[in-house]
Amino acid sequence: MGDKWTLLTITVLASGPLRFTALHEQVAGVSQRMLSQTLRALTRDGLVTRTAYPEVPPRVEYALTPLGRSLSEAVDGLVHWVRGHQSDIVRNRDEFDQTPAAKTATPPHA
Repeated sequence: MGDKWTLLTITVLASGPLRFTALHEQVAGVSQRMLSQTLRALTRDGLVTRTAYPEVPPRVEYALTPLGRSLSEAVDGLVHWVRGHQSDIVRNRDEFDQTPAAKTATPPHA
């Protein structure tokens, strides 16, 4: 639940069902492979549904389940907090990176 791709995918799907390509375009920075793995895990956990329509060409949509929507509501608070404090975080990082401690600190895992 806590990785960034899960949170971003849940946030994007909160606006409604999407096809894989549209979802991939909206989750900035995610590879197709990572998005596939994320969607598979979310489907397995019961947070996302995968609906395949018997059409030519095939169409598959992903949508939040009621459980996924409840997670989306919780994630929404976190997203609002990050948006409201993003400039503070960037400023703090910039200030830290200018200190001698930054040169000896262990690099963060992004």
